[in-house]
Amino acid sequence: MESQSHVRWECNYHIVIVPKYRKRVLFGTVGSRIREILRELAKRKGIKIIEGHVMPDHVHMMLSIPPKYSVANILGYLKGKSAIWLHNEFGSRKSVRQKSFWSTGYFVRTVGLDEEMVKRYIQNQEKKDKYEDGDQLDLKWT
Repeated sequence: MESQSHVRWECNYHIVIVPKYRKRVLFGTVGSRIREILRELAKRKGIKIIEGHVMPDHVHMMLSIPPKYSVANILGYLKGKSAIWLHNEFGSRKSVRQKSFWSTGYFVRTVGLDEEMVKRYIQNQEKKDKYEDGDQLDLKWT
């Protein structure tokens, strides 16, 4: 439970974002860097990343977002700023040439009482992908 001067709140969301055309570009240095960038951007807005995992073609996060922000506003900020940072750092790579790195949509779901279940789902996502796709780089956030 979080608190500010006049409010106590617990607003946790399970969020999934994907690169444009669901391209498998979030591995190696790009994957490691996107994790660092999202952490830094979240910190700047006072958002807590409770759980997160970078997969080659998507990012799972459980975010605690203060009630003064809308989910759409925060995701626009995270996706927009991270795309610019990636473009500036890796713009010479074919997969990161355009500043519109992320797809326009996203998945969001409130967590509520299912927090532990969602955490386990995010943590086990890698096992499922390893089973389906073979071993990937370990890009866990925690």
